[in-house]
Amino acid sequence: MSCESQGVKESGQASHQTVPVQVQGQQYRIRTEADPDTVKRAATLLDETMGRVRSRAGTVDSRDIAVLAGLNIANSLVSLREQSGAGSLRAVRGRVEALVSLVEGVVGEPPASIS
Repeated sequence: MSCESQGVKESGQASHQTVPVQVQGQQYRIRTEADPDTVKRAATLLDETMGRVRSRAGTVDSRDIAVLAGLNIANSLVSLREQSGAGSLRAVRGRVEALVSLVEGVVGEPPASIS
């Protein structure tokens, strides 16, 4: 998933679609092969988490807020990994990857890969 204009891969490969989302008042067009509703739910989760972090931390620095929100979401992922099996982990991983792409768009830097 990336924050780019709409495009389609060459024949025989999955096509990308562009999903418009809004995070912290910013509009993003996310280019993805993922389900658009999943991307929109991920954006909503990220937006809500960033809003909570902003109100609790009292900081206005977008990078700090994005990192703290990412840590909150990663903590949830770690907890889910400990509680669930591999099948549901794939679904959670997809949601987290969508969130990572959104955070990447906010801070402008690609994060380290998710293991």
